[in-house]
Amino acid sequence: MIILSDEHVTLDTPTGPMRTHISRPSPPGRYPGIVFYSEIFQVTGPIRRMAAFLAGHGYIVATPEIYHEFEPAGTVLAYDQAGSDRGNQLKTTKTLEAYDADTRSVIAHLQSRPDSTGHIGAMGICIGGHLAFRAAMNPEILATACFYATDIHKHSLGQGMNDDSLERTKDIRGELMMVWGRQDPHIPLEGRMKVLARLNEVDARFSWHEVNGAHAFLRDEGPRYDPELARHLYGLTLEMFHRKLGKGDRPA
Repeated sequence: MIILSDEHVTLDTPTGPMRTHISRPSPPGRYPGIVFYSEIFQVTGPIRRMAAFLAGHGYIVATPEIYHEFEPAGTVLAYDQAGSDRGNQLKTTKTLEAYDADTRSVIAHLQSRPDSTGHIGAMGICIGGHLAFRAAMNPEILATACFYATDIHKHSLGQGMNDDSLERTKDIRGELMMVWGRQDPHIPLEGRMKVLARLNEVDARFSWHEVNGAHAFLRDEGPRYDPELARHLYGLTLEMFHRKLGKGDRPA
C-alpha cells in the first residue's frame, strides 16, 4: 500500500504566482511526474481524487490552478451555473501565451525536484484536456492523456478565441491518448473527426478512444459519472504512463 502526501507549491509565472497542488507517494524515492490539468472549476474534490489516484500508482502529480491571475489562491468554482459561467468567462480572458507559460513553469518544477526521475507526462480533463494537448508540444512531455478536450476543433481557447493548437499538432513528439464521449455535446462528431484528421495528417503517435459517455463522465460527482468507463480508461492511461515514463523507486 502506498501512503500519499498532499501539499502545494507556489510557482513563478510571467502573470504572477501560481499555486500548484502536489500529490506524491510519501515513501522516499524518485518518481516520474505528471502535469495534471483540471476542468474550468479548478482543483475541486473530484480533481484532487483523480490526482491522488494517479499518485498512488507511483507518480508526482502537479495540478496548477489554471486561473491564478484572476482568482485568489485556493479558489474552487462550484459545479453550478455560476461556477460554469465564471470558468467559461476566464477561459477566453486568459491569453494563450499565459497558459503555455504556466505549463513550462510546472514542467521546470517537476524536472528540478530531487524526488523526480525527470520523466514527465501530462493529463487533462475538459479544458484541461486541451491544455494537456498543448503541453504535449513541449519536448519534455513523453506521454499525454486528453479526456474530452474542448475547443481544439473550434480554435477557441484563450483571449481572442483563435488558438493554434491544430496547427501546432506537428510539434507533438510524445505519445497521445485521445478520449471522447460520443454523447458529449461540446465536441460533436464533426469536431472529433477534424482533430483525428489532423493527427493522421502529421503522422502523430496516438491512440483514439470514443466511448458511450457524456461530457464529464470521468468526474466522480454528478449524474454523468460512469465508473465503469472511468475504471477502463484509467487502466489504459496508466499502461501508457508506465510504458513511456517508466517507474520510480516505489518500494515493494
